[in-house]
This record gives sequence, C-alpha cells and structure tokens, in this order.
Amino acid sequence: MSATSTEGNTGTTRTTRKALVVGGGIAGPVTALALRRAGIEAEVFEAYRTSAEGIGGTFMIAPNGLGALATVGLEAEVGRIGQPVGPMVIEDGKGRVLAEFSGLADLPRGRLMRRAELYEVLQQRLRESGIEVRYGKRLVGAEEGPDGITARFADGTTATGDLLIGADGTGSTVRTLIDPAAPAAEYTGLLGIGGYSPYRLPGRAGRGESVHFANGARAFFGYWGLADGSGTAWFSNIPQPEPLGLEQVRAVGQEEWLRRCRDLHADDLPAREVLRVADATTMEVFPRLEIMPSVPHWYRGRMVLVGDSVHAPSNSSGQGVSLAVESAVELARCLRDLPDHTAAFAAYEAMRRPRVRKIAADAARTNSQKSSGPVGRMLFKVIAPIAMRTFMSPEKTLRPVHGYRIDWDRRVLPVAPGTTGRQGRAVTAA
Repeated sequence: MSATSTEGNTGTTRTTRKALVVGGGIAGPVTALALRRAGIEAEVFEAYRTSAEGIGGTFMIAPNGLGALATVGLEAEVGRIGQPVGPMVIEDGKGRVLAEFSGLADLPRGRLMRRAELYEVLQQRLRESGIEVRYGKRLVGAEEGPDGITARFADGTTATGDLLIGADGTGSTVRTLIDPAAPAAEYTGLLGIGGYSPYRLPGRAGRGESVHFANGARAFFGYWGLADGSGTAWFSNIPQPEPLGLEQVRAVGQEEWLRRCRDLHADDLPAREVLRVADATTMEVFPRLEIMPSVPHWYRGRMVLVGDSVHAPSNSSGQGVSLAVESAVELARCLRDLPDHTAAFAAYEAMRRPRVRKIAADAARTNSQKSSGPVGRMLFKVIAPIAMRTFMSPEKTLRPVHGYRIDWDRRVLPVAPGTTGRQGRAVTAA
C-alpha cells in the first residue's frame, strides 16, 4: 500500500490504494468497477450471507445513470436488459392527460428494469474483473492507523485497506462510524406496492412506448405496458402514516395487499381494470419508502460514503439508482487524481452535494403531492397543465438532471481549504 504509481490519464503521481467497499447491492459493485478503472484495487463486503439474485422491484435508470454505467464499460450489457422509457405521461386518475414529458431528443432514452437484472450484470462484470465479493460480512467497527484502516465484521474477521467506502444503503453502518450523530433515513409516509397484471393497455401504452403516472382519488398509481405485449407492470404508493416492519407486511399477505390496492383505486382508471386481474403472486411490498435527509459529514479520516448511504432521494425523483452510480464513478475520479485521500473526499463532496440536494428537494415536493388529501390532488390537477407550459418544461426540468455526463478523462482539481459541497465549487479542469 505504500508504493506509488503514475496515473496515465492525468500524469498525477499517487499512492496506490486498496479500498474496502462495504455493500454489495448496486452502488458498491459500481464503485469497485470504477476504482478498478482508476487503477485502485477494491474488495466488496456484503452483510447478507448469499447474493441478492432475483430480489428487488423495478426501477428506472435515467439517461445520466446510463452514462455513468457506460463509463465503467457496461453500456452494451445494460442496453440488453429491461425496456426503454418512452414519454412520461401525468394523468388525473381518470385517464385524462394533464402533462407529458417526451424527453430530450439529443439524449438516450432511460430504461425500466428489474433490480435483479442489473444486479446480475454487475456480478458478472465483477467476476470477469477479478473483484471479489465476500458475503456474510456485516460491518461492526473500524480502526484507523497511520497507514490504513481495518474493518471488523460480526463473524470476528477483519480486512485492511487504505480506505473504507460505505455503499451500505440507507441503514448505513459506515455513516454512523463517520458520525454517530448522523441523521437516519426518514420515512416518507408512503408504502410501495408493485406487480404484474395480464391486462393489456390500449395504444402506445400497451406497446410499452409510454409510462404513466396518475394521482388517483386516494393513492398514486404508475403503470406501463410490457415491451412484449404480455400485460402491464404497475405500482401504487399508498399513504401509510405509521411505518411498518417487514414482518408486519408479510403478516398481511399478498392477497390482502392487493385487495387494499383495489379498494384505494376503485374509482381510478385504468388502475381499476389493471388491478382487477392483477396477479398477487407477482407483487412486492416495500414497507418503508425512505429518503435521506442532508448528511452533515460525507467523510471522516479514511472513511467516505457513496450512494443511498449519503443521498437517497424519494423514489418520486426517478434518480435513486442514477445518482448512486454517478457518485460511485465521480468518487473514483477524485481518488485517481488527488494523491491525498482527504483532498479527494473534499473534492468529491463539493462536486456531488449541490446536485443531489437539489434533486432530493424537488422529489420531496412531488412526494408531498402523492400523500396529500383530496384538496391537494385537486390543486395538482389544476396546476400541472399550467406548470408544463411554463416553469416545468422538459428543457428546464430534465436537461439539468438527465443531461449530466461524467467526463472520465477530465482531471479533478482540489478544492480550496475549508470548501465543501455546500458552496458547489467547480472541481474539474480540462
């Protein structure tokens, strides 16, 4: 760990590092792959004893997230899974269109996919790259020394590297090691349910060419036709004042959850028809839709956070995965170009904090609309068409988010002493 090497992209001489990456979901493997491209060895540690193959719901990766995955060489593989996202249509719960986002012509289309599909792509690339994932390694502590950091796991084993990267989600242990007073994830007041229905939507929706979001009479509903024409994927965000535990959700049972969805959407179209023939056995229930409030400290010493452990916006943003993989790649760039890890962490935070904070704030406003009562929903119906013609045009709303691209070959410069991401200082140069 004390040898030095010269990074070809920048001509910067830096200390060769080994990073311990805690978390084997999505952000952790992407971080490891990006570090490998930057010339830094990485090892991934996952708390669960087995891999997460086949587990998880459906999400969208936006154009900016696809760009980040392409940076670590996964453009072709990701392009073969899921289905492309067409226009995003906002409806009133009766099928009437309030607004439509058609995307930006010069950007690639986002992709809808199951988490399990992306997970398998990442695991395959880790194996091909020789990056090891160690399972059953629940982090319980870490000790720093002058030359490195040692991670302690619940099974009594340890691992030593130069850096410890927390990609361990909203319940991050690394976050509490960095700052015992760090905020925990906050419950949004919504419970998420999704599944499959053989109901075939008419028109372009039935062909999988558009994605629809409806603020129904009592709950929010999203749906889109599957690309193969076999039926409809759907989800509902149900207001749930008190958060439920996983065991409580399981005790209710899938058939009962489907019945509750049908009751909530009994007056909504096409939700009522989609749910009437929905298959309860395909449903997944997510008891706690969470967001991360602003985290004061992204790093301390040799530890740093990435992905949901430090910035988990509401699912309303459509940016959770995309922001996580962006940050993974940008962290690797900073560590590549700045020999001192403290300088690299500071540059990383300065680069990322303003962007994720803005997206999270916008999503929080959308979330409040989802959980609002009848009056709030009525106001949304009135305001949405006007907003789309004025301050919410695709160019104004989508360009800053979806148009973000990582320039891997551009050198990262250090930020001024005392600068943090709160000031949003530019930290790259040609």
